[in-house]
Amino acid sequence: MTSSTFVGAATLFGLAGSGLMAGVFFIFSVCIMKVLGAQPAAQGIATMQSISIVIINPWFMAVFLGTVALSVYVLIAALANFDGAASLLLIGGSCAYLIGAFLVTMLFNVPRNDALAALQPDTAEAARVWAEYLSTWTLWNHVRAIAATAAMGLFAAALWVKI
Repeated sequence: MTSSTFVGAATLFGLAGSGLMAGVFFIFSVCIMKVLGAQPAAQGIATMQSISIVIINPWFMAVFLGTVALSVYVLIAALANFDGAASLLLIGGSCAYLIGAFLVTMLFNVPRNDALAALQPDTAEAARVWAEYLSTWTLWNHVRAIAATAAMGLFAAALWVKI
């Protein structure tokens, strides 16, 4: 297998991974957070605390972190073997996922999840934190959804250009 074949395969799997993550982020933005926000605070908090535990599973982590690894590989390969439009698309897709999906998750969503996990759901303090959490966590989740969708589109466009 040539280096180009490895980059093509990594791009294809990066496209699939970023698409799967875009779907996860999208459903949280347009459905799950709205449902949780409509619940009494203690119930919404307890459910989100459970989601934050359950989502850390081998399937989710393989897609989420596997797409990080693929994006790093594709980024390095595109920079090392720059060949115009396809490389620019690969660099853009990789950066969209690495910055907009992964880095935003680590800097904004995970710390909010950790803070929520430390709360007793039925306290007044938890209800106050929950109101702020719903708006800020969801805002950053919108960013993740858009970034993962952009990564998917850019990876697809790079493959199209290479065909």
